[in-house]
Amino acid sequence: MVDEVTQHSDRLVAVVVTHDRLQQLKITVARLLEAAPDQLAAVLVVDNASRDGTGDWLAGRDDARLHVLRLGDNRGGAGGFAAGIEHALSRLSAGWIALMDDDARPEPGALAAFHAVARDRDTAYAGAVRYPSGDICEMNRPGLNPFARPRVLWATLTGGGRNGYQLDAAAYDDVALRDIDMGSFVGLFLPKTAIRAVGLPDPALFLYGDDVIYSLRLRKADVRILFDPALRFEHDCATYVPGQGAARIRPLWKAYYLFRNRLIMYRHAAGPLFWLFGPVLAAKWRLDARHYGADAPRFRRVWACAVEDGMRGRTGLRLDEVRALAD
Repeated sequence: MVDEVTQHSDRLVAVVVTHDRLQQLKITVARLLEAAPDQLAAVLVVDNASRDGTGDWLAGRDDARLHVLRLGDNRGGAGGFAAGIEHALSRLSAGWIALMDDDARPEPGALAAFHAVARDRDTAYAGAVRYPSGDICEMNRPGLNPFARPRVLWATLTGGGRNGYQLDAAAYDDVALRDIDMGSFVGLFLPKTAIRAVGLPDPALFLYGDDVIYSLRLRKADVRILFDPALRFEHDCATYVPGQGAARIRPLWKAYYLFRNRLIMYRHAAGPLFWLFGPVLAAKWRLDARHYGADAPRFRRVWACAVEDGMRGRTGLRLDEVRALAD
């Protein structure tokens, strides 16, 4: 009986959320299924109402470890991960869940590295995410909450900026595990006990920041999160594109979720201090319109709605309404 309980607790299930990126999904599924069954018990693909043939391709796969959860509408990363985590716990008997996007996957040996050492079942583990080039993937770089750590806040305010609270390159090249407060849904290993402590990610967030907000909820519940550089992941993402000295987000409707959820995220991180700097940050983001050329009026329209909703904590706007803002 003890052995059965231990095996159940160690049962690792990968949850992959996808939407209309079949070619990337094929690479990710193949990479995951290369792992031995004792390293990865199941792969759950959450299909966010894809229309590019994803459903037919998945239906044609013949692997007992591959499971599919088809959603009737596109619920974004947040909604997809919420549905996938719930399904993995209730239907696939997951003891651990490894989260990733469809264009992200563990590097060879990463899952073996997860099982190679004893893992605390009350602790979440975040992987080291890089681009295929080997460079650190900035959008998945973990960090500390500066508002909960005075020294980190001081380093951030005195010129460090993002480098003041995010892990540096040395952490990726090290072997030591490090405490973090903010992780990513690419390469995050969640134990069942942690999920039960805080519940599911908020599906209303749809896209962007949902992983950081969830991490902050974990920390508020005293769930420890450790960055483990041995858990190496690759993220072949291209959401951000160069543009006149700044990063522009494409398609433009995604900027709504980026700005709205950033404000919600900062409220989680800073508490009452948010009202001292939140409006300043929002005004600064409006200046990004200068990088959008002829699309600047549309950018400002999206920005204004995102800021109003973010400051009020409103998450009720539907995807079709967000898209209409940017059209």
